[in-house]
Amino acid sequence: MDHKFRAGIVGCGNIFPMHAYPISKNDNVDLVAVCDIKQERADAKAKELSAKAYYDYQEMIEKENLDVIHICLPHYLHPIVAEYAFSKGLHVMTEKPMSIYLRDAKAMIEAAEKSGRTLGVIFQNRYNNSTQLIYKALRDGRLGKVKSVRMTLAWCRSDEYYSKSDWKGTWDKEGGGVIIDQAIHTLDLMRYMIGEEIEFVDCSISNRAHEIIEVEDAAEGVIKFQNGIFGAFHCINYFTYDAPVELEFDCEKGRAKLTADKSVIYYHNGDSEEAHPTGDYFHYGNVKSYWGVCHQVQINQFYDALKKGEQPEITCYDALKTQQMVCAMYESGKLHKRVYLK
Repeated sequence: MDHKFRAGIVGCGNIFPMHAYPISKNDNVDLVAVCDIKQERADAKAKELSAKAYYDYQEMIEKENLDVIHICLPHYLHPIVAEYAFSKGLHVMTEKPMSIYLRDAKAMIEAAEKSGRTLGVIFQNRYNNSTQLIYKALRDGRLGKVKSVRMTLAWCRSDEYYSKSDWKGTWDKEGGGVIIDQAIHTLDLMRYMIGEEIEFVDCSISNRAHEIIEVEDAAEGVIKFQNGIFGAFHCINYFTYDAPVELEFDCEKGRAKLTADKSVIYYHNGDSEEAHPTGDYFHYGNVKSYWGVCHQVQINQFYDALKKGEQPEITCYDALKTQQMVCAMYESGKLHKRVYLK
C-alpha cells in the first residue's frame, strides 16, 4: 500500500490528544478530519491540526473517503460508531473499553469480520517498559510459576469531576465507575501478564463516597485463573489524588512489583532487575500527565499492521477477553454471586 491512510477522529474530548498527536507524527497517516457534536471543540481542534471539522460522524465518513476512524467517545457510543464505520469499509481504532455490554463487543467483532476490516482497541499500558520487563520474566521462566497476584488502585474522581460530564457516572452511558473507567487498564495488565483464561470472578461493588453518581466508586474481589492462580484487586476513586497503581506478582523464584510506570523484580537468589520510562513521553497541548503514555507505540503498531495486511499485536479478540472479565465483575457485584466465565 503506497498511499497514506486517511484518518478521522470522532470525539474531541480529554483523550483526543492521545490519538491526534501519534497520527500527526506518523508518516503513513494523514489526519484529514475531526468530529464532535460540540461545534466549538471540533472547530478548535480542526484549526489546530489543519484538518476539516465535522459535527456528525456519518457525514465525516461519507465525505472524507476515510480509511480509518479513531473513536474517542463515551463508552456507550463505541459499538454504534464502530459498526457504522465497518459498514462503510473503514478500519476502526477505539478507546477502551470496547463497549458497556459484552454482546455489543461481540457485535463489533462480527461487523469487523463481515467487512474484512480491522478493529483495534487501546490498551497502551501493555507497551510500558515496566509491563514488558515483568511480562518477559514471566514468559521465559526467570520468575518461575506465579503463585498469586494483587492489584490496587486509589485515584481521585470528585463529585465536581462527575458534575462536569454529561455521561460519566452513569450506568447507561459509562457502564460503571472505577472498574470500567479507571481500573480497567491495570486489570487488563493482570490478565495479559498472567496469560491464562479466567475461571471465575467474585466481586463486590459499592458507592461509598459520592453523592451524584449512580455507579460504583469502590470494587474489591478475586479473579481465579484456570491454572489456579488467584488475583486479588482493590479499587477506589475517592482518594485525594491519583496514587500510583500497584500490581504485584508473587512467584516461585522471586517477586515482581509494578508501580505506575516503573517496575522492579527481586529474585530469591539475590538478583534484581528494574525498568523505568524511556523518557520519550510526548506533551501535546493542555493534557494531564498520564502514566504510561504509550498510545503512540500502540497506534504506530496498528498502522504498521494495517500496511502489512496483518492483525495488530493487541487484537480485538484479546480485548474481548478483558471486556468479558469486566462485565463478569459487574454481574458478580450486582447479583452478589460468583460468576464463571465460559
